[in-house]
Amino acid sequence: MKINAGEIRVGMLLEYKNDLWLVLKTQHVKPGKGGAFAQVEMKSVGKNTKLNERFRSSETVEKASLEETNYNYLYDDEVNYIFMDPKTFEQIEIKKDIIGEKGELLTENLEVKVNFHNESPISVELPNQVKCKIETTDAALRGQTVSSSYKPATLDNGMNIQVPPFIDSGDEVIVDTRTLEYIKKI
Repeated sequence: MKINAGEIRVGMLLEYKNDLWLVLKTQHVKPGKGGAFAQVEMKSVGKNTKLNERFRSSETVEKASLEETNYNYLYDDEVNYIFMDPKTFEQIEIKKDIIGEKGELLTENLEVKVNFHNESPISVELPNQVKCKIETTDAALRGQTVSSSYKPATLDNGMNIQVPPFIDSGDEVIVDTRTLEYIKKI
C-alpha cells in the first residue's frame, strides 16, 4: 500500500530498496526555503543495518502489508522458539534473535501475535502484561520511604528488573512486556 512520506510513523514497516525496514524515528521538517520533507531513521528487519533517509512530502513509499495470526508458545530449543496455531495445531519455528530478550518472558501456552510478511514470520507481539515470580531480591532498608526508591530483583526466568521495596522473594508480580518494568503485585 502506497502512503505519502508525511504519513510515516514510528513502528511502521516499509518496503524500500528491495528490503523491509522498521521505522525507528521520524521528523517532519519545513525549512524556510524549499519544500517540506520527512527525515526517517530506519532499521533493516533482515540485515540489522540502519539507514537515515530523507523523503520529500510529495514522495510516496510502500507500506509493508502484514498478516497477523495468533499462536500459542510451546517450547524452545538452542536457536528457535516453537509456536502452535490453536485452530489448525500447525507448529512453526521462529529464530530467537527475532524475538530478542523478551523471549525470556514466554511461558507455556502464552498466546502471542505473530506478524508474517510474504509467508515468513518477522515479529512476535507478546501480551502487554505477563505474570512472573520473584526469584530473589534484596531486603528493604528501614527508613527508605521515598516513593521513587526501587531495588533490583531477579525473576524466575532469569531477567533482572527494578521493584518497589515492599516486594519480597517468592512474590508474584505483573511485568509490562513493552518496557520490561514492574507494574503491580498480585
